[in-house]
Parts: sequence; C-alpha cells; structure tokens
Amino acid sequence: MNRTLKGLADEGVSVWLDDLSRHLLRSGELAELTRSGTVVGLTTNPTIFHNALGQDAEYEEELQVLRGRGVSALEAVRTLTTGDVRSACDVLWPVYRETGGRDGRVSIEVDPRWAHDTGRTLEEARQLWRLIDRPNVMIKIPATVEGLPAITTCLAEGISVNVTLIFSVRRYHQVIDAFLAGLEQARAAGRPLAGIGAVASFFISRVDTEVDRRLDVLATSEAAALRGRAAIANARLAYLRYENMLHDPRWLELAAAGASPLRPLWASTGVKDPAYADTRYVMELVAPGTVNTMPAATLDAVIAHGTVLGDRIRPNYDDAWEVFAQLGELGIDFDDVLEQLEREGIAKFQTSWQALIEDVDRLLSGVRS
Repeated sequence: MNRTLKGLADEGVSVWLDDLSRHLLRSGELAELTRSGTVVGLTTNPTIFHNALGQDAEYEEELQVLRGRGVSALEAVRTLTTGDVRSACDVLWPVYRETGGRDGRVSIEVDPRWAHDTGRTLEEARQLWRLIDRPNVMIKIPATVEGLPAITTCLAEGISVNVTLIFSVRRYHQVIDAFLAGLEQARAAGRPLAGIGAVASFFISRVDTEVDRRLDVLATSEAAALRGRAAIANARLAYLRYENMLHDPRWLELAAAGASPLRPLWASTGVKDPAYADTRYVMELVAPGTVNTMPAATLDAVIAHGTVLGDRIRPNYDDAWEVFAQLGELGIDFDDVLEQLEREGIAKFQTSWQALIEDVDRLLSGVRS
C-alpha cells in the first residue's frame, strides 16, 4: 500500500472512492484499487452516474438491449445504475467480509426528486435495497427534515444507510437521534444489529466556497484571515458530536447488542479553490473512525504528495470554536449558509438526475447528442 494511504489507515481513516463507471468495473481498475488496499469502499451520486453515461461507451450494448425491450428512460436508468452498484458490491465483497462489514460498502442514492417526501423516499430505499440485493450496499438518503423518518424506518428494517447532504452539526444531532431510534426499533423487532451499517456524510468543500464568497464581500483583513477555515472547523465540531454519541447510554446499549457506530464520512473533499492545497480536506480531517470519500483526482493527489500529520481533529476543537466566534463577529450568518447549501445540494442532484433521465431517453430513441 502507498505510504500515505497506510498512514491514513493507521490513523483509523477509511479511504473510499467517490466514483463509479462501467469502464472502472470492466477494466479491472476498481478490482485493482481494492486488491491493493488503495480504496476500501465506494460512493456514487446522480452527478457521477450522469457523467459516466456521457463519457463511457461501454453502456451502449446494454442500452441496445433495453431499447429492444421498450422500457422507459427511468426504468433504464434504474437498471444501469443498480447493475453497476451490484457489480461494485461484488468487487468489494472481500473487503466487506474481511472487515466484518465496517468497509467494503457501496452507496447509491434514492431519487433526489423526493428529498422532501418521506413516503416516496422510503419506497425508493426499499426498492433499491431489493434490486441490488447485496448486504454491502448502502442506500443514500438526504438528511432533510423529511428524510429523517425514512432513515429511522430503513434502519429498523435492516437496510444500511448512508445519510447524505449533511451540512450542519445541528442537523447531525437529529440524524444521530434518527439513527439510534432506528437501531432501537430493529433490536425490539428481534433483528440482528451486526449487519446494519450507517455513515453520516458531511459535505466539506461547498461550505468554504459559500463562506469564502461572503467573506470576500466584506473585503477586510479579518475576513481574509478566515478564508478556507469554516469547512474544516464545521467538520471538526461534527466529530466532537460523534465522540459524544459514543458515550451516550442509548448508544452503549446498542453497541453491546452488536451495533456499529454511525461513522462520520467526509464528502465533497475535492478542493475547489486553487489557492488551497489539493489534499487539504483529507489531511486536515484525520481522526479515528472516519471515512473520507475522494474523487479520483483527490485520491491521486493524496497518493502523490499527501502527508499524514496525525489526528488533526481532536487537538483542534478550541480552534474550531474560535473560527465560528470570529465568523459571528463579522456578521456571517452560518445557519443561513448551511440552509442555502442544503437547498443547493438537493437542487444540483435533482438537476443531474433529470439530465440523466433525459440523456437515457434520447439514447433509447437512438439519438446520441
């Protein structure tokens, strides 16, 4: 294993890949990444699937078959995406087995159009769980207010969940409560807890993008000094909440019954501002029991020149609190930032999902743009 990746593993960080395509599967590249220990899990989202379909000609053969069956564009999208995720689950199965279910997971998102509809989200999650039919799949459910009851019900039914699009520590409190309630219901129903997996995905880079934009408007030296600090501070305080959960009597009772913790997962870790180091959202968020899911470019950067500096979260809680105190003094409404980012995050995935359906519809009609 690469020295940097080994250093991350030694610190308790699981490296997952935020990417999936038919080429990644058929070329053997994903199998090699897994075999070498480079990655131990994988995440997807509607944007990833849309990009894969537009760039990967290896979908054409299956599209021809689907065209012959006369299926709808939505049915075709479901067939293509669940097929890829099922194959990825099979590739990662040895990791899942060797880690006792801790890693070797593959995530797929529910239809983002239903982010504010509890019933439709739950229906989607159950359908994806049945279609993929692999114990190491995780169903991604947005951490909207309406998504929280669906998260609880899925966990109660034994469906592993990746709670996605979390931006605020306040919402994370609600996610933890939904997680604990789901496992408590599963235990009450006599369901084994050992196989039920869950991660809580915090989106990182988008926080800095929006906060930096607001700081730049102020155009002061105090504002400039805070650029690029909000996202990491926010994630560090989320980890503090995770540590508190590990001492919660509700959790300790579930852990004794075989449950696995709701690990923090750092998502959107590709750096968007070229002024920042391209490995910053990996190396500054190292702590035990975390997952970092990286796009390929970030993973390559980590392998090429990343330097592990040990645990960068727990020794820096005071600094994180200070960042937010200073943002408040400058009039940055962080709650407003996070609410905006949730709306935008859902809208972006909805746009990608709709574009994916429209592209598949054209391809089923024999029209390639």
